[in-house]
Amino acid sequence: MKRHNVFHRSLVLAAVVSSALLGACSTPQIQDYAQESPMLELRNYFNGTLDAYGLFTDRSGKVVKRFTVVMNCTWTDDQGVLDEAFTYSDGTTQRRIWRLTRHADGRYTGQADDVVGTAQGQQSGNAFNWTYTLALPVEGRVIEVQFDDWMYLMNDKVMLNKAAMRKWGVGLGEVTLSFTKR
Repeated sequence: MKRHNVFHRSLVLAAVVSSALLGACSTPQIQDYAQESPMLELRNYFNGTLDAYGLFTDRSGKVVKRFTVVMNCTWTDDQGVLDEAFTYSDGTTQRRIWRLTRHADGRYTGQADDVVGTAQGQQSGNAFNWTYTLALPVEGRVIEVQFDDWMYLMNDKVMLNKAAMRKWGVGLGEVTLSFTKR
């Protein structure tokens, strides 16, 4: 009987540890933020002029590049244009113009000249998750990199953004941004 109890406790402990490990490996879902506030409405926040400050870190966590962005955003009904002007720490500049569509079910899709295919997004509570493939110029060639972009509204002026970059499922680094609405 004693041996049975030890075996039973070992099984229960193994099940608890396995559940904890599996939970730690799962990724967040947009619905996890449904009750979080303030409520994000993309058409309201990305409307007008915003300033963003960001950095790219490689997979070891080293800061590789810093940048600023000035965004001019407009919406007509469910169609938005986000005109982004980047200035990088090495003095280079870049421009990306997003054309966004808000769909009836609350999803968003978007396109830009350097985005491969169509970006897909979903908002819930204070969060927005945006996934897309970016054609990124690196050392004289262009590589396609997948972005898993998470934005979190902090208050009516500030939103934080963290994006994981992957190629063939392998992590390349992260982009971290802070948006400030003027």
